[in-house]
Amino acid sequence: MQLTVYFFWGCSVFLASGYNSFSRSMETIGKKQYQVQHGSCSYTFLLPETDNCRSAASYVSNAVQRDAPLDYDDSVQRLQLLENIMENNTQWLMKVLNQTTRLELQLLEHSLSTNKLERQISDQTNEITKLQEKNSFLEKRVLEMEDKHTLQLKSIKDEKDQLQVLVARQNSIIEELEKQLVTATVNNSVLQKQQHDLMETVHNLLTMISTPNSKNNFIAKEEQISFKDCAEAFKSGLTTSGIYTLTVPNTVQEKKAYCDMETGGGGWTVIQRREDGSVDFHRTWREYKMGFGDPAGEYWLGNEFVSQLTNQKRYVLKIHLKDWEGNEAYSLYDHFSLASEELKYRIYLKGLTGTAGKISSISQPGNDFSTKDADNDKCICKCSQMLTGGWWFDACGPSNLNGMYYPLRQNNNKFNGIKWYYWKGSGYSLKATTMMIRPADF
Repeated sequence: MQLTVYFFWGCSVFLASGYNSFSRSMETIGKKQYQVQHGSCSYTFLLPETDNCRSAASYVSNAVQRDAPLDYDDSVQRLQLLENIMENNTQWLMKVLNQTTRLELQLLEHSLSTNKLERQISDQTNEITKLQEKNSFLEKRVLEMEDKHTLQLKSIKDEKDQLQVLVARQNSIIEELEKQLVTATVNNSVLQKQQHDLMETVHNLLTMISTPNSKNNFIAKEEQISFKDCAEAFKSGLTTSGIYTLTVPNTVQEKKAYCDMETGGGGWTVIQRREDGSVDFHRTWREYKMGFGDPAGEYWLGNEFVSQLTNQKRYVLKIHLKDWEGNEAYSLYDHFSLASEELKYRIYLKGLTGTAGKISSISQPGNDFSTKDADNDKCICKCSQMLTGGWWFDACGPSNLNGMYYPLRQNNNKFNGIKWYYWKGSGYSLKATTMMIRPADF
C-alpha cells in the first residue's frame, strides 16, 4: 500500500491520495520528493524548491510593492500561520498513519481468521465426504442384506409349502391305514369269536368226559354253594384251583370265577387272564362292566363285581406276567380298589413290590377306565380305539394288558399289544397275563 501526500512549503499546501490526480499541477512547479517507509506502506512528500518559493515570494513582494508598501510583520505572521498549518497537517498525517496501521492489523487478523475458517470448512468438507462415502457403503450393505433376507424368506416359504404338501399326504396315508386297521380289527374280532366258540365247545366236551375230581379240570360240585370270594372258599376247605360260584355283594346274583388256590398260599380271585388270544378283549363298556369270556380260559370277571368287592374291605392285587422267552415276573400292590361306575371305575393302587419293574406300569394317581365306546382317558387320541381293549389308559400310558394278542415272532414293535412297559418296554406284546386279588388280611 502506498499513500502519496504533496506539500508546498511557503507557497501553497495540497493533499491527495494519488499521484495521477495532481501530476499536471506539478509539472510547472519545481518540487523535491521525500519518501517515508512505514511497515508495508510508503509515504511520499513533494515540497517546493527554495528558489521557486523565493521567486514566488519576490513576485508576491513585487506585486505588493506595486500596490502597497511592504509590511514585514504581516509576512512573518503569515509564515507563522503556514507553519501552524503545516504542523496541523503533520499531526493529521500521523493520525492517518496510526489509523492505517490499525487497519492493517485488523486486515491481517481477518486474513488469519479467514484462513482458519477455510481450514475448518475444508476439514468439515472432508468429514462430510467421508460420512457420505460411509453412508453409501452402509446403504449398499443394507440393500444386500434385504436381498439376502428376501431370498431366505422365499426359501422358507417354499419349504413350508413342501412340508404342508407332505403333511397332507401323510394324513391321507394315516387315514387309509386307520381304515385298514379298523377293517382288520373287525375281521380279527370275528375270527377270535369263532375261535372262542370252538374252544368253548372243545372245553365242554373235555369236561364231560373228564373225571369230576380231577385237579386240573375241577368244577365245584357245590354249585349251589356260593362264596363272597375265593379266599372265603379256600378257608372253607376248598383248596383246589378251578371255577367257583361267587355271589355279587349286596345282591343274589352269582358270578363264575376262577380261583387260584396254589400261588402264594392260594385264595386268589382271578379277575383277568390272557393266555392264547382265544377271546376278543376289544369290548364295550357294558361288556367290561358285566364281564365276558370263559373262567376256564381267557376272561374278564367284570368291573362292577370287582368294584363292589374291593369296597367291602382292603384287597391286594397281584399281576403275573409271562414273555415268549420263558421268563416270568410279577407286580404286587398292597392296596387295590375300583371306584363305582359313577366314578368310571377309577383304579386306586398303593405299595408296589415285585420283579416286573420298580415303577408301576399302571399310571398313578388313579385313572378312569376306558373302552372303545367310552373314552375316559387323558388323551385326545382315544387310547382304547387306537391301542384296543379296555384299560386305565391315562394318556395311553405304559401298560395295557387287554390289548391285541400277538403270537410269537409277531409280538415285537406292536404298540397295541399286551404290554407292561417297565418290564419289557412299550413295543413288546406279552404271551400271558393274570390279574388276581385277595383280602389283605388273608
